[in-house]
Amino acid sequence: MNNDENPRSRQPEQPERPEQLDAGASGAPDAPVQPPAAEEVSGRRRLLAGLWPPRVSRAQLIVAVLLFGLGLGLAIQVRSTSDDSALRGARQEDLVRILDEVDDRTQRLEDEKQRLDAQRTELENSSDQAEEARKQTLEKERQLGILAGTVAAQGPGITLTISDPSGAVAADKLLDTVQELRAAGAEAIEVNGVRVVANTYFSGEGGDIQVDGKKIEAPYEFKVIGKPQDLEPALNIPGGVVQTLEKEQATAVVERSEEIVVDALRPAKRPDYARSSSP
Repeated sequence: MNNDENPRSRQPEQPERPEQLDAGASGAPDAPVQPPAAEEVSGRRRLLAGLWPPRVSRAQLIVAVLLFGLGLGLAIQVRSTSDDSALRGARQEDLVRILDEVDDRTQRLEDEKQRLDAQRTELENSSDQAEEARKQTLEKERQLGILAGTVAAQGPGITLTISDPSGAVAADKLLDTVQELRAAGAEAIEVNGVRVVANTYFSGEGGDIQVDGKKIEAPYEFKVIGKPQDLEPALNIPGGVVQTLEKEQATAVVERSEEIVVDALRPAKRPDYARSSSP
């Protein structure tokens, strides 16, 4: 029998492998080559290794600290400039009181301006300018003596009596009272026989108060010369002196008068360093 005709002697034909097919002949596009997963993981690790831990030089650290300080300073400056904390957090009664004080001060300054203008007009129109100048000088001396406490004063005003049975009124409350009276236009003040001037100070705790080193005891009596229509409302406004003292279990009584006498005097003290700059 012929070997070619023996079916057992024939070798089966092997199919061609896909990688051996001609891509051009089949017309299929080249498949994208995917990078191995191990290479992707290795790249991420190299990136993380380059970013962390950070390698910061000394110069970079100094620049970063300076920039942080500059930014913090600018933020604080902007906030302090734009935040009107003194008025934004104030109560309505405090705002009313501040507005009234500003109006009163404006009116007093306007009155002073008109008075000075009148004095200048009198000097310019007076036939005896030397005598007129002497009169105005004496009047100015008297006014300065009242402010300095070296001369007695009298005029309309109020009497403020503060009773403190529990001894809770401290020195700062009395100082606040003086400041409130000054803001309302007080021209002369006397507290329990002590003349209050520009350099007057209060010290001590409740029940042991001193004014300029002199001990005073309750009730505290303020004799104040000024316009009663301005002084009394300034003390009685909501959140003012009277309400503050009532919170300390004290009582404050205000009485108007057409004639208040402030006769407690302060000795004239020659300044140690200040000298007049006028020729």
